[in-house]
Amino acid sequence: MADPTSDLVVADDLTIPASELRWRFSRSSGPGGQSVNTSDSRVELFWDPVGSRVLTPSQRDRLRTSFTVVASEHRSQLQNRQAARHRLARNVVSALAGPRKRRRRTRPTRGSVTRRREAKRKRSQLKATRRRPPME
Repeated sequence: MADPTSDLVVADDLTIPASELRWRFSRSSGPGGQSVNTSDSRVELFWDPVGSRVLTPSQRDRLRTSFTVVASEHRSQLQNRQAARHRLARNVVSALAGPRKRRRRTRPTRGSVTRRREAKRKRSQLKATRRRPPME
């Protein structure tokens, strides 16, 4: 595991310096039993990409808002710090990837139309058996 106070390697071409990361610690409400009231194991990690000096202008355009990550699933602060770093890196990578390409709409094939209509017809017949018989 990486040292939680070192630079955060997000991708091969992007490393966030430790000086740009802000940490805040508080008492966790999660696992820990009685020690939960005495140790600050909950971790909040903040990073503001707007003021970052490691981003290219195109990356800065994609990342317009600051990132806040909270980790409190472990008993120890060290493990929560590592979890927060991992989560932040994953969030930054997904934000830099941008939106997925939209699917180009195509016409349904003749076979798929036939299968859909046949399924609708069978379903209709099944529901018809549940109706009351017509009054004569």
